[in-house]
This record gives sequence, structure tokens and C-alpha cells, in this order.
Amino acid sequence: MSAHAGPIDHHHDHTTTSGIPNKKLFMWGFLASDCMFFAALISTHVIYRLHPTPDTPDVRKIFSIELTSFSTFILLMSSLLMALAVGACQKGKVEATRKMILGTIFFGIIFLACQVYEFFHFIHLGLTLSSSMFGSTFYTLTGTHGVHVAIGVLWLILMYIRSFKPADAGRAWIARALLQFAAFAFATVSIMIVMLAITHAGAEQGYSLSSALGALHHTALSTTATGVFLVSCAILFVLGRSSWAVDFGEANAVDVEGMGLYWHFVDIVWIIIFTVVYLLEYL
Repeated sequence: MSAHAGPIDHHHDHTTTSGIPNKKLFMWGFLASDCMFFAALISTHVIYRLHPTPDTPDVRKIFSIELTSFSTFILLMSSLLMALAVGACQKGKVEATRKMILGTIFFGIIFLACQVYEFFHFIHLGLTLSSSMFGSTFYTLTGTHGVHVAIGVLWLILMYIRSFKPADAGRAWIARALLQFAAFAFATVSIMIVMLAITHAGAEQGYSLSSALGALHHTALSTTATGVFLVSCAILFVLGRSSWAVDFGEANAVDVEGMGLYWHFVDIVWIIIFTVVYLLEYL
């Protein structure tokens, strides 16, 4: 499956003075700056939480710790798949790399869908960006993290599509790549529409999840979105089957590893956010 053969040392790059591939060094530098950025956001939230303003709501009546715990578990499992993708790519196993990347994409989209539901649920209960200082710091922090996850999902999608590039790439591959990207886009948007429909149905049913899901079946928009999602998945399944030699393999392991570093960083940041923002409220 790979056009690149021969053992490749992924840990030491003798063409650089540091012995570290430039791509990996750049990623570590970016993550170091992002650490300081998130540290400022988390510190701001903690400071205002320790010194709450009079308009601070009782967040324990707003938070759904079960839903947030589920989305946290999903994100942690995506890190496992990302690590497996890196290991598979280092061994030149293109098919296994694709499967692990695809699983990571799927889990990342589930996390984003849960966050969309959570945000609209909180807004319905009165917690908005301008309702209180808690709302401002909460949405800024968790929203920024959500943007990072969305960027990571987009990066994963592009890397997945890149893995299908033939060794003798031509215009036919470009058309195939655009169709794959469109299928991913429609699948993602349809999931978000379904989650918004669940939120709307939940608002009308007193936010009973079972009642909301029951009402969802009678919504034309959600039914259409579900159909679009299934069609998109079918297209991705058909396009995901290939037997030609590709210009992707061990030589691209550094690229996949850099993507993995970013994804693991996003997961670690969420663990801190989940602990500081959510769990500490119940102590």
C-alpha cells in the first residue's frame, strides 16, 4: 500500500542540529505557547469562581455531569485511537492508520455534538455569555477548547484524505478528495443539526432526554439530517476502499505524530477543564 520502503528512524533526524524533526519541534513550540494561553483562561475562570459576583448562578442546577462525563470519556478514547494511528503509521500500516484516524474523527465529532447540545441547553436555562461573569469565563474557556477540537477534527479529516493519494497522483484523485471532504462535511453538519433538534425538543419536553428523543422522530428536519448522515457514511465507506499503491506510509509518520501531539494536548487540557470547571462544583 505504501510507495515508501525501508526502515526510517522517526525519533532522530540527523539533518537537524537538535536531532528532532523540524515539524515536531515546531509543534512542541506551538503547544508550549498554547499552554500559556489556556493557563490564562483557566486561571481567570478559577479566580472569578473563588470570588463570585452577585449574579453567579447555582451551576449545579444547570450542569449535566452525566453528559459531560460521557463526552470526556469519548475524548479520552479518541486519544487511544490517535496513539494507535501513530504507531500504525510508523510501521507502514496504511490501512490500520486510516481506520484509527477515522475512529478518532468519529469520536471528536461526537464530543463536539455533545458540546453543542450542552451549550444550547445551558442557554435555555439562562446561562449565557453575558448573563454573569461565570457565563463569560465558562463559554470563553470551553468554547476556545471546542474550537481547538474542531481544528483537530479538520486536520484529521485532511490527513485521512491525504492517505489515499496515489503514487502517480492525477486530477482524478483531486475529485475523489473533494468528494470525501464533502461527505465528511455533510456528516458533521447533519449530526450538529440532530443535536440542535434534540435540544429544541428537550426544551419543549422539560429536558427529559427520553421525551426529547421521542419527539425527535416526528421532526422533519432531524429525519432529513439523519438520512444525510447515513448517505454520507455510505459514500465514505465506498470511497474508503482502495487497492492501488499510495504516496503515504512511514515517511509521513512525523506528520501523523505531530497531529497526535496536538490531539493529546487538547485531551489533556479538557481533563483539566473538566476537573476545574465541572467536578470542583460538586465538592
